[in-house]
Amino acid sequence: MNAEIIRLEHVFTRFGELSVHEDISLSLNRGEILGLVGSSGSGKTVLMREMIGLQTPTAGKVYLFGEPLLELPEARRQELRNRCGVLFQNGALFSSLSVYDNIAFPLRELRCLDEDTICRLVCQKLAMVGLAAEHAFLSPAELSGGMVRRTALARALVLEPELLFLDEPTSGLDPVLSEEFVGLLSELHLRLGFTVVMITHDLHVLKDICTKIALLADRRLVAFGDLATVLASDHPFARRFLHGKRAQRVFKEAADG
Repeated sequence: MNAEIIRLEHVFTRFGELSVHEDISLSLNRGEILGLVGSSGSGKTVLMREMIGLQTPTAGKVYLFGEPLLELPEARRQELRNRCGVLFQNGALFSSLSVYDNIAFPLRELRCLDEDTICRLVCQKLAMVGLAAEHAFLSPAELSGGMVRRTALARALVLEPELLFLDEPTSGLDPVLSEEFVGLLSELHLRLGFTVVMITHDLHVLKDICTKIALLADRRLVAFGDLATVLASDHPFARRFLHGKRAQRVFKEAADG
């Protein structure tokens, strides 16, 4: 049986009088890929931050790797975070650091590895995401959009995480680069077996690699499950997002199956 990596139980989130989440419950097992979908302002990033313990919900329980995250001391929370990797929206590379130093940054923060070991790990991850050795000395401003995402993915993977959080990883990429990135992610997922939580609005990503999809709307989780399950939802947001003309073309094969 797959081990449960994330569980949310009856999560509520409020900022003053503003209610963002109401009674959100879901779970994700080891090796699964969750696509988190919702309109702007639906609280996708907030929910992701709550999953990793960077933000505390107003009410409810959050379990990470089977442990009750909200009840743990901060030191233990950080130990669990160290088992996670994060790819921020648009890559979020440090503009003043080279590709090499961006990838090395999480390793240096640990303050327990020598530079020879760091060099070996950085070079390993560069190769893993399809970047050449000479790319290591480029600045983020010298990179194409696809190379930025590959560098950010290498940085997210450098601690060899069990759980990977991705915030709109294909946003802003042209269709070719988007397909290449998704292919790379699929290959690494197959090879390394990590679990993924991914905020995305890319219909092809949802169809091609997500084993579960969570739809957020009206402050609630309005659909959760595999593609066939969420396609069957009659919520207005699900109908708009998943049954427009473009979505029908993308999902036709899956729906027919």
